[in-house]
Amino acid sequence: MSGDGLFTKFGVELEYMLVREDSLDVAPIADRILERIAGGITNEVERGIMGWSNELALHVIEIKNSEPVPALPMLAEKFQHEVAALAQVAAEQGAILLPTAMHPWMNPHTETLLWPHGSKEIYNTYNRIFNCQGHGWSNVQSTHLNLGFATDAGFGRLHAAIRVLLPILPAIAASSPAVDGVLTGWLDTRLHYYRNNQQRIPSITGQVIPEPVFSEAEYEREIYQRLRRDIAPHDPDGVLEAEWLNSRGAIARFDRNAIEIRVLDIQECPLADVSLAVLICAVLEGLTAGRWSASVELKAAETVGLAEIFSDTVREGEQAVIDNCRYLALFDRGGSAAMTAGELWQELATDCAPVLAEAGYGIQQSVETMLAHGPLSRRIIRALGANPNRERLREVYRELGFCLAQGRLFLQ
Repeated sequence: MSGDGLFTKFGVELEYMLVREDSLDVAPIADRILERIAGGITNEVERGIMGWSNELALHVIEIKNSEPVPALPMLAEKFQHEVAALAQVAAEQGAILLPTAMHPWMNPHTETLLWPHGSKEIYNTYNRIFNCQGHGWSNVQSTHLNLGFATDAGFGRLHAAIRVLLPILPAIAASSPAVDGVLTGWLDTRLHYYRNNQQRIPSITGQVIPEPVFSEAEYEREIYQRLRRDIAPHDPDGVLEAEWLNSRGAIARFDRNAIEIRVLDIQECPLADVSLAVLICAVLEGLTAGRWSASVELKAAETVGLAEIFSDTVREGEQAVIDNCRYLALFDRGGSAAMTAGELWQELATDCAPVLAEAGYGIQQSVETMLAHGPLSRRIIRALGANPNRERLREVYRELGFCLAQGRLFLQ
């Protein structure tokens, strides 16, 4: 695999909400926090190999490793260190960091403040075309996992594997069950909004599952050229580039030889995010190596079928039933008439147990705990009860804030 550069360089981006310590209402102060560290208004602060940066909304701030790292497990402690440092600055403003992929009661139509500095031209253009006041724009926090490649062939194999795995990622990563003060009925409400918030130009998101393209030339022809053509009437000044517009669940970044997975809800602490990333990469490495099925079979997986499974896991999480035998066969489970997404993940984690054990940092134990107790959304629902009021929401989400500060899993 090393010749194609697969699984040798990794990047992770974690987005967190800034909320008032007393009420947990959103606190649009990301610019003040970055200014406090940099000494002036800035979009980004470099901290060694790590960095903090702004996002579209002023109450969201991102922590990332600015330089690729050769192994994921080491990032758990580095991210937790950055969380502590960022929390200390936020505390000066009467704020704390809050995890999960959506604020449970924020009103995006009245509380959204967009980033007003630096690259605001891009954000203003997005806002003019799509109206970024809704949940799918200003109330979404995710984990982005960047995986490197070195050759066109490596890109093709990695893209084929990611397309196949994307449909079941919400089953382990969903963390957004509550919006507007109520349980929504979706385990992954963020992705429910994500796949619909740019319907004015459907090609931007597509079916979330990327098209079956396996070279840079194919990607340019089938995806980027279409995006440029479709956005042109709405963006006559050419502010929005195709590479920024592309909102599929995994996007190719040929400028840095990486594929960025974007369907992961952020978890309750960096250990949980990194543990899931290690599991995901272990399965992807098995897929690219032909462990369960041949490369030609992965590349033949139909987008419509993958999108149907994705839709089921967005709603049902780990309890979604997969009865697509052709899909299960891609993981050498073709003899199963049906199984839940959670059962499939349990079996894949068992297959990858040696890799998880070698990871250290409590990765294997964390993965086993999350698979046993369900995705964070399931644990949050269990804690909230059937019809939570605002006070119960505040109690549970405050506990999630403690989990982030203390670097521990949320268990109910």
